[in-house]
Amino acid sequence: MKRFITTIQNIWKIEELRDRILFTLLILMVYRFGCFVVLPGVNPAVLEAATSSNTGDLFGLINAFTGGAFNNAAVFALGIMPYITASIIIQLAGFAVPYFQRLQQREGESGRKKITQITRLLTVAITLVQGGGYLTWVKSQGAVDPGISDAVFWFSNVIILSTGTILAMWLGEKITDKGIGNGISLLIMIGIIATLPGALVFEISKNFGLLIIVELAALFMVVLATVMIVQAVRRIPIQFAKRMVGRGASAMPVAGNRDYIPIKVNASGVMPIIFAQALMFLPASIIQFAGEGSDLATSSWVMALNDFTSPLYNIIYFTLVVIFTYIYTALLVNPQQYSEYLKRQNAFIPGIKPGAQTADFIDSVTTRITLPGSIFLGLIAILPAFAAALGVNISFAMFFGGTSLLILVAVVLDTLQQIESYLLMRKYDGLVKSGRLKARGGIQGIGASM
Repeated sequence: MKRFITTIQNIWKIEELRDRILFTLLILMVYRFGCFVVLPGVNPAVLEAATSSNTGDLFGLINAFTGGAFNNAAVFALGIMPYITASIIIQLAGFAVPYFQRLQQREGESGRKKITQITRLLTVAITLVQGGGYLTWVKSQGAVDPGISDAVFWFSNVIILSTGTILAMWLGEKITDKGIGNGISLLIMIGIIATLPGALVFEISKNFGLLIIVELAALFMVVLATVMIVQAVRRIPIQFAKRMVGRGASAMPVAGNRDYIPIKVNASGVMPIIFAQALMFLPASIIQFAGEGSDLATSSWVMALNDFTSPLYNIIYFTLVVIFTYIYTALLVNPQQYSEYLKRQNAFIPGIKPGAQTADFIDSVTTRITLPGSIFLGLIAILPAFAAALGVNISFAMFFGGTSLLILVAVVLDTLQQIESYLLMRKYDGLVKSGRLKARGGIQGIGASM
């Protein structure tokens, strides 16, 4: 405890770090304030009553990411989700569209600026579409004041929702530039963690005593396991070629440096869970289009797929997460690119010939380590269903796994790494005993140059 207090004092002594932390907290307060400013013409009490049961469905997930702003019909109701959607589209386009491949790989800083500009424009377009869909949903819940005209309601609120998303995106970029970094991720994290106190209080009031201690201990162990899998890397050793030191007859060959390629056990991050969840929400969409009383909506398999605690749902969900982990890892980790980079740097993997054999070796290593990573990711994805089946309330069960837990762990590790770098740069003790906190990206050695 004494060491922790000393570390906090050291953080406060570094003026630049102190200013960045205070600036970040100020921006997060502004964002949270916007999550409670209700759109004009919407009755929040009616909407809250209509959405009280939306916890385990798509709307419940979006509401968790926006910190309750979605169910509040706030100006930040869409949060930065349109920006995340646009970023994913541009990232996937970088694997398939030559124009985006050229921008990402060859045009350097100018290419990144163009990608950022395209992402922002696409965000605006997505926000306009999603804003119209959101207002349609709000109106279907009976939460719109009947005294306001439809034209005024739609026109004004679409503009307000679009402005809110753009403002949220700007706030995230300001945190990245002038705060402690990872602005967009911090906005998502603060939205997710905002629901934790209420869920925890409700769980304590329902299961006060030994049971809540067991639940908190289980949550602690799950968080530890998640940190391990997020940080875990497989180091592939590399050897740089010998170089000559000296001149003329006195020149001597000197062995090259040793380094390693860090291959993450979970290189795909949270994306496989997001893609799998998107597919698992299709049955709910089928019920809405077919009507709740139709034969299709009442069929046993559709009802099972609409219940996130059912065995069928979790088996399919787990399988999809494993499949998407392999697919997304194959898109992110390019063995041929690693091989070409090693050749350019006059480096090689000991015992492996340069060229095609190096690429095949890296591909085989990636495939093998992705298996345990994908299985663990699948288990993390379905853990909330097990927690809910054991009696944990759904709001609190969501923190036992899934997208929420992975985002929280990843963002916290990134933020701690930023603070750790400031402390070590000023020759203070770090946040951990070793004085070194690994970055979540696991980019060390030559990985930072690629």
